Amino acid sequence: MLKEFRDFAMRGNVVDLAVAVVIGAAFKQIIDAVVNDLIMPIIGIFGKADFTNFFLPLSSAVNATNLVDARKQGGVLAYGDFVTVAINFLIVAAALFLIVKAINSMKKAPPAEPAAPPPPSPEVVLLTEIRDALKK
Repeated sequence: MLKEFRDFAMRGNVVDLAVAVVIGAAFKQIIDAVVNDLIMPIIGIFGKADFTNFFLPLSSAVNATNLVDARKQGGVLAYGDFVTVAINFLIVAAALFLIVKAINSMKKAPPAEPAAPPPPSPEVVLLTEIRDALKK
């Protein structure tokens, strides 16, 4: 039983999937750091916006200007977090697209089929006809 499990677990697809999950988790942390520490502050400077505090109050009792206080006062629709997550997704998608494109360009192209042999020259055709005539 253990041998069968080991044989199954050591197949290429299972190991590749496990490695991809671990790398994906690490890649997510890198992307989160890039977005939160590099991209969002730049967008905030140019757009004078802090996406974390974007929200819509769902009741008239909410009059706070930041999200933490607004959540204490009542229900809010915090769409700023969604904007941040959407930007994260776009960055991850673009990075994965570039990675997959690079990997696909590194793969060897399948060998081309050999070209058909060129037609025989007129001399060879003539010699073939002479040979066939002599055989008769």
